Amino acid sequence: MGTNDPRRQLLLELLRAALAAVEGRQCTRQALRGLPAASYWVAAVGKAASSMALGASDALGAHLRRVLLITKEGHVAREAFELPDVDVCESSHPVPDERCLQAGARLLRFVEEIPEHVLPIFLVSGGASSLVEVLAPGFTLQDLQRLNMDGLSSAIDIEELNARRRVCSRIKGGRLAALLRGRSARALFISDVPGNDPAVIGSGVLGPAPGASGRAGAADGIERTVIASIEMAMHAVSARAHGLPVHVESRRVTETAERLAVRLAHELAVSATPVRVWGGETVVRLPEHPGRGGRNQHLALSAARLIAGYEDLRLLAVGTDGTDGPTADAGALVDGNTCARAASSGVDVDDCLRRADSAAALEAAGDLVHTGPTGTNVGDLIIGLKLSAAAAAEWLRAAPSSHASARDR
Repeated sequence: MGTNDPRRQLLLELLRAALAAVEGRQCTRQALRGLPAASYWVAAVGKAASSMALGASDALGAHLRRVLLITKEGHVAREAFELPDVDVCESSHPVPDERCLQAGARLLRFVEEIPEHVLPIFLVSGGASSLVEVLAPGFTLQDLQRLNMDGLSSAIDIEELNARRRVCSRIKGGRLAALLRGRSARALFISDVPGNDPAVIGSGVLGPAPGASGRAGAADGIERTVIASIEMAMHAVSARAHGLPVHVESRRVTETAERLAVRLAHELAVSATPVRVWGGETVVRLPEHPGRGGRNQHLALSAARLIAGYEDLRLLAVGTDGTDGPTADAGALVDGNTCARAASSGVDVDDCLRRADSAAALEAAGDLVHTGPTGTNVGDLIIGLKLSAAAAAEWLRAAPSSHASARDR
């Protein structure tokens, strides 16, 4: 797809608005603004840990005394290394490795060392399930890796996968909260799970201890607040698309990528609404030796086959953290000519889908989307567009770009 196609530019502009609305630094800064003067320690865990820690620093200033930052390798902002007394742990995602256990040990030590006069703040975002762990007796790293690989290769939804992870953990499912022994604390969450439940986000790494509600003043002493979610990102798309009718799907998508592609392509083709927005997380059954690509790329390429020949249809599917599975691309933006462009480069789209090698076809078609780390992680965002090039160009003239960083690959 040509990078100058106004419909592609329009969709990328809507993506930028969505990511800005749930960006960890500004959401955390806003949530913590106005806290009383005190000494604060911050532990940030997840793919958005770096941006959330920087937001805490913005809000707390000189009152921030110590920071533990656990995040995915390559997701640490340069500024984060300058935070006060910072301990940075870069770990592995989506499959945990030895660094995950090292990060878990450091998180336990952090909790154990919090002085009585210090108020702890925990910042949790998606990805924490794989990035940090302390194994329960009888479990090994190989058990944990096998569990995650099973989740990646079969159609297990995120809630079921997180429930299985909690069984083998000494810190998930409210167990870390129990170690605080009722002391007062704050916990902020960027949610990537249905229902935005702190007991589920990051497999409950800062969820309520069993029997505690997690409200302010509850038995476990932790005040919990969800500060960003896929719903916020979806509604930001609607707000940014002013002048264009938008349908925001109220239910999260949870189907397999292939099945969802059929539904979304049909809804887009028959829709009288030019912009349609979905959010959630699909699943993909992987072959024994998968190729390159993530669930959003698999969804986008599956949809591209179904909208082939439809000139006015476009579909953007991305991971809001800026990565799609084990790739460095956020996802893809496809149109009615995606499959033809891939074929003209000698790539067999059907074969790529069978081998879970969607990135090869999308790269050949010029349809990959790269954002780099976004500072958030609220799940997957899908935006469909049914619009002529002339109408998209007119919208762009009336709505100047926000100049953010999503770009073509």
